[in-house]
Amino acid sequence: MSELKTIPYTAISLSVVGRFIFMYLLYKNKSTNSLSLLFCLLNICSSSMWVYYSVQTQDVPMIFRSSTEITLLVLSSIYIIRNKIIDKQAVLPG
Repeated sequence: MSELKTIPYTAISLSVVGRFIFMYLLYKNKSTNSLSLLFCLLNICSSSMWVYYSVQTQDVPMIFRSSTEITLLVLSSIYIIRNKIIDKQAVLPG
C-alpha cells in the first residue's frame, strides 16, 4: 500500500511538467500544431495513474473524472494525428 502514496504525486508532476512544456513551446513557436500531441500523451499518462489510484482507494468521483479526461484526451490525440496525416498528404507531390 505504501507504493500507492507515490502515484498521486507522480501523476501531478507529469501533469504539471506537461502543462509547462506545452505553455513554453506554445509561446516559443506561436503554434500548437506540433505540440498538442505531446501535451495529450503526458496528460493521458497522468490521468491513467489517477484512475489506478482512484480504483485502489475506491474514490468513485475521481475514477469518473479521470476516465472522462482520458476519453477526451484520446479523442483529441486521434484528431491531432489525423490532421497531421492530412497535412502531410497535402504537402506530398503526386
